[in-house]
Amino acid sequence: MGLVRDHASIEHLHHPELAGKPLAVGGDPEARHGIVLTADYIAKKRGVKTGMALWQAKQVCPEINFISPRMDLYLRFSQMAHEIYAEYTDLQEAYGIDESWLDVTDSVSLKGDGEKIAIEISDRMKSELGITVSIGVSFNKIFAKLGSDYKKPDAITTMYRDEYRQKAWPLPVSDLLYVGKSTAVKLQHLGVKTIGDLATMDEKILHGKLGKMGDVLWVFANGYDVSPVKYEDAHAPIKSIGNSTTTPRDLVNDQDVKIVLTILAESVAARLRENGFKCRVVEISVRDNGLFSFTKQKKIDHATNVTREIAEESYRLFKENYDWQKPIRSVGVRGADLVNDNYWEQIDLFSSVEFREKQMKVDEAVDMIRKRFGFYSVQRGLMYFDRALSAVDAKAEHTVHPHGYFG
Repeated sequence: MGLVRDHASIEHLHHPELAGKPLAVGGDPEARHGIVLTADYIAKKRGVKTGMALWQAKQVCPEINFISPRMDLYLRFSQMAHEIYAEYTDLQEAYGIDESWLDVTDSVSLKGDGEKIAIEISDRMKSELGITVSIGVSFNKIFAKLGSDYKKPDAITTMYRDEYRQKAWPLPVSDLLYVGKSTAVKLQHLGVKTIGDLATMDEKILHGKLGKMGDVLWVFANGYDVSPVKYEDAHAPIKSIGNSTTTPRDLVNDQDVKIVLTILAESVAARLRENGFKCRVVEISVRDNGLFSFTKQKKIDHATNVTREIAEESYRLFKENYDWQKPIRSVGVRGADLVNDNYWEQIDLFSSVEFREKQMKVDEAVDMIRKRFGFYSVQRGLMYFDRALSAVDAKAEHTVHPHGYFG
């Protein structure tokens, strides 16, 4: 069983004055950063899509109401939803903050078949939480996910063994999990437009064009996937922590970039410390206002979660790889190759252990002050050079991305 909770319905619950009006959850349209994370049914009927830039959503639906995402609120509803799921199974695997797979096989004898359980869960989500869910009921995770996306915002779709060819195969191949835009284009060049086309395509041709992923997608389309639903709270290890932002205005000089990289480095370092990690690789991503982008990374000498070290390494990478042919629209910083924060390593003779320890203590003190008095209670002097660029709490506003299916 696959379930999709609707953030838009959560916002409607908290904004009754917007009843009957198009609504989308996204960033700040005035600050120009952010995309549509989810939209309600009214906005979707008028052409608003998930992943669309806010200005694009405004073009197709001028009367749309934007609500900034509130991750604390969605996490609270997510926790309450999982408490309901737990009454039916402990085999519940989260896919991002608003989707889950449930294996209710062992509950059938007590609760009825999958469709009956889905109806009961849907009714309870409405009566107990006040929100709607879309549910797919199937024999594997792939078609359960497909079923949950089949009808929205409040529907239950079955895709059993005797009906998935009828329901799933006519759908666009892009509806299948892990068929992104690039893969869809490659498949269209092979004449594959629907999931059924993919299922009946010669597997050797798919492998030749897409490699191992071609084999995986062929298995998905034919209903052969047997991946188990993981136990509750069983997640793949975190492999990296990063933040990126589209800036309130184009960045036009090194100081602009330094300010934004420092903000992002603060967020990455704080989240590393919060989760008990250090990184051994620092990575930056840059996109100019002509939409050309690149990503560069470097293995650093010592594993770190120190803000200053991540910021300095990020800026050094930028200076080595950008020539200012165009202004910059967005940047990102990521810490990768993570190790536990108690990771031991040999320090070279030219490094100051005392200085690093002082930097760590400073970061820990800043974390404590901000936790108690808010993010803006402590600011670096660099932030006062441009208050518009520095008015971002990157840690609080970061996007939660789904866990990988193959994790």
